[in-house]
Amino acid sequence: MPPATTPTPPAIRVSEEVRAAVADGRPVLALESTILSHGLPSPRNLEVGLRSEQEVRDLGVVPATIGVVGGVPVVGLSRDELEHLCTAIGVVKASVRDLPVARAKGLDAGTTVAATAWLAHRAGIRVMSTGGLGGVHRDASETFDESADLPVLAETPITLVSAGVKSILDIGATLERLETLNVPVVGYRTNRYPGFYVADSGFELEYRVDSPAEAAALALARDELGLPSAVLVANPVDAARQLDPAVHDQVLAEALAAAEAAGVTGHDTTPFLLDFFQRATGGASLEANLEVYRGNVALGAEIARAVAG
Repeated sequence: MPPATTPTPPAIRVSEEVRAAVADGRPVLALESTILSHGLPSPRNLEVGLRSEQEVRDLGVVPATIGVVGGVPVVGLSRDELEHLCTAIGVVKASVRDLPVARAKGLDAGTTVAATAWLAHRAGIRVMSTGGLGGVHRDASETFDESADLPVLAETPITLVSAGVKSILDIGATLERLETLNVPVVGYRTNRYPGFYVADSGFELEYRVDSPAEAAALALARDELGLPSAVLVANPVDAARQLDPAVHDQVLAEALAAAEAAGVTGHDTTPFLLDFFQRATGGASLEANLEVYRGNVALGAEIARAVAG
C-alpha cells in the first residue's frame, strides 16, 4: 500500500516519463541535484549526473533527478535542464524554505536532501538516493545549527538511502535527534552507522536490513501504521574504497581548526569543511564521495524495484 499523498501542487512540474511511471506503479528513484550544482566541478558534475541516471535505467528503474529551473521545481529534469544546472552561473542551493523564494525570483537551484525528498513525495515517488545527509553541527549546543534535512524527513514518508550523515557533523547528536524525531534508521547489511567518507563512524545501530526486499518491507510497515516519517537506510561505502580513517581524522581536526580560525559559521561551514577536505586529501575525499554516491544510487534503484513489487 503506497503512502497517502496530496495532489502534486501546480507550481511543481513533473516530467511525463516520471508521471507515467508513478501512475503505472513502476519503480522510480529520486536523485538530488546539489551534488551536481554545488558538490562537483564542471564538467565532471554533468558526467556523474548522466551516468547515474543511465545506471538507474539499466536496473529497470526510472530516474527522477530533481532541481529548480527558472523558479520552477522540476521532478525529472531533462538532459538540457540537467546540463543547465551543472553549468549555469548563479545556481543557488535550495532547501524547502527556499523554494518559494526561488519561485518568486525565478532562480535556478540545486535541491538539498530536504527539498528533493519533499518534492519527490509530492510527485508520488517513494524512494530516493543521496550521498550524505545533513545533521546536527558540532557546535549546535551554542548555535542551534541543525540541518533542515532532519525535520523534513520526520514528516516525509519516503525511503532514503544514504551513507550516513556527513562526517564533519556531530554524528552522535544527529542520531539522537533522529530518534527524538521518530525517524527509523537501519544499517544495510551492518549494525555500524557509516560516516560518509568512512564505512564506520564508530556508532552502533540497533537494527539492520540485509536485502532490498527487507528495506521495502520496512517501508510498507511504516505505511500500514500510518507513520509520517522517512525510513533511512544507511549504506556504508565499500571499506576498500573509503577514505583512510587515520587520514580522515587528521584532516577533520585540521579543517575544524581552520574554520574556527577563519570565523566560518552557519550555512558556510559545510562547504568550507568539504572544500578543505578535498584540497587536503589531494582529491581523495572527492573520489570517496563519488564512490558513496554510486553505491547509494545502485542500492536505491534495487529498493525502488522491491517497493514497486
